[in-house]
This record gives sequence, structure tokens and C-alpha cells, in this order.
Amino acid sequence: MERLKVVVRYAAGDLIKGFTQDFFPNKERFHVFPVDQSHSRAVEVSISELKAVFVVRDYVGDDQYNEKKEFTEGDTRTGKKVAVSFTDGEVMVGSTLGYDRNRPGFFIFPADPKSNNIRVFAVSSAIREVRQL
Repeated sequence: MERLKVVVRYAAGDLIKGFTQDFFPNKERFHVFPVDQSHSRAVEVSISELKAVFVVRDYVGDDQYNEKKEFTEGDTRTGKKVAVSFTDGEVMVGSTLGYDRNRPGFFIFPADPKSNNIRVFAVSSAIREVRQL
């Protein structure tokens, strides 16, 4: 499996930036190799403790950039356009191929094509509301 560059955000607020090769949305656990070398080995991560897994372009991002929370005119992407409200107050706008509250989570593809996030696995237990746009 390809190495994914991820930022793992725990529901409690902590985060880990690193690589993973064994993340699958139907598995309860996966491993992250932190980029900051705070751990010499992979960190085992439990999906049930997370808010989301962000698959990112880079770890730095741009603090000055305000991600667009709307789709551009004529956007023809596949899937349902949704606004996802997390329990911590964050709102993410994007498209999803499917959402089922009874599953551990689902993928969101950001509406903003310039987002640092390529896709986000949102954990169901960290979601307050999913609203179709």
C-alpha cells in the first residue's frame, strides 16, 4: 500500500503528523510513523479515539489561508455535497460518496480545490451533524 501523509486529530485535541501504510476505514486500528521523531517506532492509533484522519499535501499548511466553505459554480464532482459539523465546532464542507452514522466514519473531499486536505476520514462519534447542501 502507498504511504499516506496524514495528520491524525484526536477527539481530545492532540494530533500526530506522520505517514501511514495500513489505514483502512473498516479497521479499528492503524499505525502512524511520526515525522517529528518523538517516537522511534510507529504509534498505534485507535479510530474510536479520533476526530478525523486528514490526508494532506504537506504538514505545514498555510495559517493565513481561509479555506472556502462553498462549492464553485459548475462544480461537477461525484457524490453528495455536505456540510459536516464536528462536536468541537469545526465545520467542513465537501463531498462524500456515502455517510452512514452506524459506520465508524466516512470520507469527505473538501469543496476548496486549494485545501491542504486531499481527503478527510471523519469519525462518526466526533460528528454533531451532517447536512446535505
